[in-house]
Amino acid sequence: MKTTLLKPEDYTRSPWKNGGGIFTDIADAHRADSSVRDWDSLLWRFASTPIVAAGPFSHMPGIDRLQMVVGGRGLVLKSPTQEFDEREPFTTVRFTGELEIVTELQEGPVEVVNLMGRRGAVALELEALRAPGDRRLPAGTHVIYAAHGDCDIRLDGTDFAISHENTLKVELTGASALALVSGLAVLGSIQVVG
Repeated sequence: MKTTLLKPEDYTRSPWKNGGGIFTDIADAHRADSSVRDWDSLLWRFASTPIVAAGPFSHMPGIDRLQMVVGGRGLVLKSPTQEFDEREPFTTVRFTGELEIVTELQEGPVEVVNLMGRRGAVALELEALRAPGDRRLPAGTHVIYAAHGDCDIRLDGTDFAISHENTLKVELTGASALALVSGLAVLGSIQVVG
């Protein structure tokens, strides 16, 4: 097990793929054989971003996306064929990067976290840890983000305090036990497939 505490000063800021805003890149991975770290070489990315006005999402062929509101409320994602309801904070929605989506802000600006991954290369999960309790983490990479105040977790018997907007990145070669001790955290899990 390898753990790395990431702080806001470690994060990078980049424009959305469509140039409509700026996201904060908290953690990511790119193909090892690529000399350039760009959208084409991306394997996965865990990022946060404000959505301050209604508008289109970036077109991301081959990318699967999971998203959750962590600040504000009232976000709805609309596509020609379906609607994704994120009106309540800490609700996860899943959609493909090819889907044409336009945002609707029913109660003002929101802050969201996104977990994006290259389809066929990684499997993704995104969930809010709201109540103390235990869960098994499979082998892979996990990011535990203190999106709403400080939180405390226990990982295989070791306690970690994660300050607000900090992230604990955990790389596991085997299954591990995770417990939320206090606070609220967002857990993103990435497993390499194929």
